Amino acid sequence: MSTELTPDDVRKVARLARLKLSDEEVATYTRQLGQVLHYIDMLEELDTTGIEPMAHAIELHNVLRADELEPSLPPEAALANAPQANASYFLVPSILDHG
Repeated sequence: MSTELTPDDVRKVARLARLKLSDEEVATYTRQLGQVLHYIDMLEELDTTGIEPMAHAIELHNVLRADELEPSLPPEAALANAPQANASYFLVPSILDHG
């Protein structure tokens, strides 16, 4: 990166992400993100001619379990931590106007 990261850059990104940062956080993130960008600059100096792009640094295999039929949770267990429920269903706030 040819230009240095400034506190104003960090404030702009924070505003776009709808984050409210203190001046101390802005200073910390400016330093930390600047270090990350400096490291990326170092990586861009490497000659990658002839190196095939990859999604992962190591070969991955499907780590999902087999899709097998299993018994469902009983309704009492499924609803145990629900903020609101009746005997069989989660109760959620209405989002549509039924007027």
